[in-house]
Amino acid sequence: MSGSATIDTLVETPAPTQETPAPTQETAARKRPSIKRLALIGIALLAVTGGAFYGRYWWETGRFLESTDDAYVSGDVTVIAPRVSGFVAQVLVADNQRVRAGDLLIRIDDRDYRAALAKAEAAVAAQEATLLNLDANRHLQEAVIAQGKADLAAAGAEAARTRFDYTRYRQLSANQYASEQRFQQADADDKKASAAVDKAKASLEAAERRIAVIDTQKRQAEAARDQAWAERDTARINLGYTEIRAPIDGLVGNRSARTGSYAMPGVSLIALVPADGLWVDANFKESQLAQMRPGQSASIVADVLPDEVFTGHVESLAPATGAQFSVLPPENATGNFTKIVQRVPVRIRLDAEGGRLGKLRPGLSVTASIDRRGGSPEPAIPMKRDGELVGQLDR
Repeated sequence: MSGSATIDTLVETPAPTQETPAPTQETAARKRPSIKRLALIGIALLAVTGGAFYGRYWWETGRFLESTDDAYVSGDVTVIAPRVSGFVAQVLVADNQRVRAGDLLIRIDDRDYRAALAKAEAAVAAQEATLLNLDANRHLQEAVIAQGKADLAAAGAEAARTRFDYTRYRQLSANQYASEQRFQQADADDKKASAAVDKAKASLEAAERRIAVIDTQKRQAEAARDQAWAERDTARINLGYTEIRAPIDGLVGNRSARTGSYAMPGVSLIALVPADGLWVDANFKESQLAQMRPGQSASIVADVLPDEVFTGHVESLAPATGAQFSVLPPENATGNFTKIVQRVPVRIRLDAEGGRLGKLRPGLSVTASIDRRGGSPEPAIPMKRDGELVGQLDR
């Protein structure tokens, strides 16, 4: 009996150990929904937090921003053309080379212009020699006038003597103290002396008038000399134009000049892109301009550098839409009409490094955003006409 009881005990004892895993599986099953629930709650909290931060950003900043991707970098690209014609003797720069203001870019064959300058200088020397000759003639004529005055004085003295003899011999002849022949001789001498005085006066007057002629010739020569000076200066300037120098700091682009080619005045040889002073022309919709003013801050993101933000400020707003400046402005008064939102160019001046040539270049596409807070209270175009302020964009 006891042996069988022991066996029963041994048989019944393992039964509880086989039932113990059941509570563990049930507990794990209960825990799994709580982890999912926590994950969902965490995601919801993150979404709510992100939405709150975005809402705060939109309320404080985002609602004041106006953006457009219809924007491009621009700059004062200088097209360099010669002032004189001639064969290109030297091209001293290469494509995309950086140059400084005053650097020599192109030299045109200057032999013809040097010859023209030498000819002009010879003409100046000839006119100056003519003036010296006229000055010498005037001095000589002044001496002739002095001699004429002396001759007139001598003739006057002789005329006075002969007049005295004539008077004396007339009285003597009347009283029979002198012969009639002697009286006639005295009369002839008096008339001859009077004629000599008239001749001396005429010679003096002619000499004095010759001075006026010389002075007129001198004025003509001075005018010719001034003209020769002007021609010499023109020749010197044209000679200087054979050396084409960079007017600004920048980079060489669109170089069409080649050694040996013939250059014509006004025909482009080189384009010079400025080293600084870049800006952005952003074309905003007309519905975005209500609160836009000069001075407002702007941020620029270029397609070529999407991870870098450039800063700037609104410099000005165009006086008309871009369509008004097109070659063929739209004419909506005829035919069917479809309303199209117009765009107005807004110039954004880049700040600091952004305005320098390097990371940004004219022609690049950018996205421009303008913060409508702040800015100048003045309108974009402060032009008065008939007592009205034209260009006011405020409602």
